[in-house]
Amino acid sequence: MSRLDHPAVLRVQAALRDKGSRAEVIELGTTARTAEDAARSLEVAVGAIVKSLVFTIDGDPVMALVAGDSRCDTRALGSAFGRSGLVLRADAERLRQATGFVIGGVAPLAHPVPLPTAIDDSLGRFETVYAAAGHPHCVFPTTMLELSL
Repeated sequence: MSRLDHPAVLRVQAALRDKGSRAEVIELGTTARTAEDAARSLEVAVGAIVKSLVFTIDGDPVMALVAGDSRCDTRALGSAFGRSGLVLRADAERLRQATGFVIGGVAPLAHPVPLPTAIDDSLGRFETVYAAAGHPHCVFPTTMLELSL
């Protein structure tokens, strides 16, 4: 069975269609578990890889979409959401509950309930960026504008 037939990948592809995107999920021969792995597989700059990071602010999940060559400034994250509570990186179980995905395949869409999301402006350096598509070997091409829709 192709990884493109994995239920989480199919959910991402359906969500892309629902948003009007023409993006097609790409199955990679090697893992895209990290931004560096994905960039190497796609032969693109690490910054063109979208890291979908899940945090909690006072227990509520939020998502930060960050360029692969950047780190998320958790001190600024609360204010990005208009919140002043404690910001913590979500553990694997909380991440799965909030997104329906496992670490290494967290897509920026197709979550059980939409998450408040902040997007790293530096992704705008690239005409095309690549985000995880529900499986550690699957990604999809997109744009910063499409991510914000």
